[in-house]
Amino acid sequence: MAKTLGPVKRKFSPWTDAGQVPFIRFENVTKRFGPFTAVDNLTLNIYEREFFSLLGPSGCGKTTLMRMLAGFEEPTEGRILLQGQDLAGVPPYRRPTNMMFQSYALFPHMSVEKNIAFGLEQDNLPKGEVTARVEEMLKLVKLDSFAKRKPNQLSGGQRQRVALARSLAKRPKVLLLDEPLGALDRKLREETQFELMDIQTELGLTFLIVTHDQEEAMTVSDRIAVMDKGEIVQVATPAEIYEAPNSRYVADFIGDINIVEGRLQCRGEQSAVIGTDFTAVIDQPCDLADGASVAFAIRPEKVHISTEPPAETVTNAVYGEVWDIAYLGDFSVFIIKREDGLIFRAAQANVSRLVDRPITFGDMVWLSWTADAGLLLTR
Repeated sequence: MAKTLGPVKRKFSPWTDAGQVPFIRFENVTKRFGPFTAVDNLTLNIYEREFFSLLGPSGCGKTTLMRMLAGFEEPTEGRILLQGQDLAGVPPYRRPTNMMFQSYALFPHMSVEKNIAFGLEQDNLPKGEVTARVEEMLKLVKLDSFAKRKPNQLSGGQRQRVALARSLAKRPKVLLLDEPLGALDRKLREETQFELMDIQTELGLTFLIVTHDQEEAMTVSDRIAVMDKGEIVQVATPAEIYEAPNSRYVADFIGDINIVEGRLQCRGEQSAVIGTDFTAVIDQPCDLADGASVAFAIRPEKVHISTEPPAETVTNAVYGEVWDIAYLGDFSVFIIKREDGLIFRAAQANVSRLVDRPITFGDMVWLSWTADAGLLLTR
């Protein structure tokens, strides 16, 4: 089994096993709206019981991809397979999928329990089974005591749970979530993310979520597909996406990062990025010829900041002025500007309750990092 970079939230990685058959497969899928190509010759495998995120900016094609899986749109070219079955021509109500919309789309005149029961009653399930299923869903989303209330009597978070319960009541094989937490405040959104993960694990379903919120995707996902202009740029676990982005686009899109352009110099098992009065040595072998245009990338939290020069054994260091500081509670971000205009960010955990900052605006400081902290980007 392939080694996974960084921490994983559970021992679950079917994508590393060549013998595993994908649960969902997008096969050379293209979707055009007139002259505009929303999804461009895309191939993607999603596995059973996976919590999978489609992440990207507005207009990148992620919602179109989800809508094609749900049956609301048909591919212009290519196939979409679910458990080996081609979904072409299968209407949405015949597919073993259900979608939870960003707006929740609850019926305002119905109680919570009636909203959850609606789809089951439309399927003509026996009354006893409907009642049992509704009770099960209410317990699952912790809304037992709110069964008789109307949506306008609930908070945003409670309405979100009702929409989730209604989506799960029909026991779909795949739950599709379209920006499901966008209307919630930050604290509630963070709490709900963990609740979604617990529910998905408990039910053993496959979840596919569309989001532009990088933190949300990093929190809930087993894997993430980063999209841009209708194409998938990288598919990997959250840790791999963050620690080993495969391009400047992914590195810059996920989290905060310093990126410096330069020329490649091969040094055996190491590489160096040579810029204007700047050299960064990286523990990464060369895969391009000397002189190639490349970039050096490093996350701010991997950069050490100090008013004292680093030890002579430190390979990578720059000197500059503290231009700005962002205090974010658990950590602070320092914006450092060199004389040549090159700007670096360094993040420092606030591990003690300091009244006076040891480093403040206008200070001249040293930034340093180890050779294994940075990354060489070749595209």
